[in-house]
Amino acid sequence: MILATLLLAAAAVAPAAPVTLIKAGRLIDGTGRPPMENVTIVVRGDVIESVLRGAPSAELQRDARVVDLSKQTVLPGLMDCHDHITGTPGDGGDTQMLQETDAHQALWGAMHAKITLDAGFTTIRNVGSGSYAEVALKRFINQGLFPGPRIYTATRGLGITGGHADINGWSPDVPLRGYAQIVDGVEAIRHAVREQIKFGADLIKITASGGVLSSGDSVNHEQYSEEEIRAAVEEAARLGRKVAAHAHAAKAIVNAARAGVASIEHGSLIDDEGIALMKQKGTYMVPTLYTLDFIINEGKENGVPQYGIDKAREISKVQRANLKKAYQAGVKFAYGTDAAVFPHGRNARDFGILVDQLGVPPMEAIRMATQYAADLIGISDKVGTIEPGKWADLIAVTGDPLQNIRLLEDVKFVMKGGATFKP
Repeated sequence: MILATLLLAAAAVAPAAPVTLIKAGRLIDGTGRPPMENVTIVVRGDVIESVLRGAPSAELQRDARVVDLSKQTVLPGLMDCHDHITGTPGDGGDTQMLQETDAHQALWGAMHAKITLDAGFTTIRNVGSGSYAEVALKRFINQGLFPGPRIYTATRGLGITGGHADINGWSPDVPLRGYAQIVDGVEAIRHAVREQIKFGADLIKITASGGVLSSGDSVNHEQYSEEEIRAAVEEAARLGRKVAAHAHAAKAIVNAARAGVASIEHGSLIDDEGIALMKQKGTYMVPTLYTLDFIINEGKENGVPQYGIDKAREISKVQRANLKKAYQAGVKFAYGTDAAVFPHGRNARDFGILVDQLGVPPMEAIRMATQYAADLIGISDKVGTIEPGKWADLIAVTGDPLQNIRLLEDVKFVMKGGATFKP
């Protein structure tokens, strides 16, 4: 009897989680505090246990794995709040909808997930997909079957008939489902929000204005009405979700912010009214900057139609001045790129534009992709800074990104949840 009790007690004791010691030459922890030199980050299992000054003691090193990054700068894993993991550069949806199947998107997503993680992005917010492939991809990544970032997904998203998320200009005899769920009117939108959540949506994406890579619409015009956006926000909130609004047009930004969305995606044509309203409401701006450069400079050779290149050129004349004004006025920013419009893996190219053209201090640009991004997604209690109790999502670069922000384009080390994925 005593032996049996002892055996049961031994079986009930879980094995100790493995310990990894990260020796960081410089630490930028994502909180905005000044960098720290010569730091040891103690990781137990998938969580940061402590952050210590100096080298680890001999006792601490016993039975621990030591990762020597003493010649590098360590930062929190980066986050991209505007990704399309299953998408590829091209015409904005027509090719995928007309020539590819959902299986193509699943395979693209699996490939892009590894590329994105290797680029240092340990978390993404996927704001729209032509199918539910990224829901399956998210599950496989969470189960450890595929390498990739944590995915918070908007599944297919919502768009109006004939709008930016629809497939336009084809014969009415050709049945096309659109790149998003095409739905109109308040009650239909409420149902669509419930449907997207049923199939795995962590947030809701709604198309409030025209877009660049869509035929038959204009970036200057609103699409969903304020009443329709408000219905989406209310229904999503009832089910514990936030809403992200694609919006280039000034009026669409105002409508979406007034309706209570959590974030404005793109925001290219924002005006003074939109800036004031976003600041008042605490609405995040998720700028997508490098994507316009790619469309203008490399779009033609990557299958972007001329109308897309023309619209990119049109808004590029004012986009950065408008967003700079919004940032300087105090609008909250979270990092997002629109990866898929350009090849996945180039996600860090927005950093240089934020710093050089919008006047964002490098430390603030980093916080946009770490602490502020986590706040927008709603996971700041778990990730976004290097502090005890947070997930062990860490990256490292050679050199000081506060002196050269473009060093973030060449990440040398990636850890997600205590597991090393690069090198």
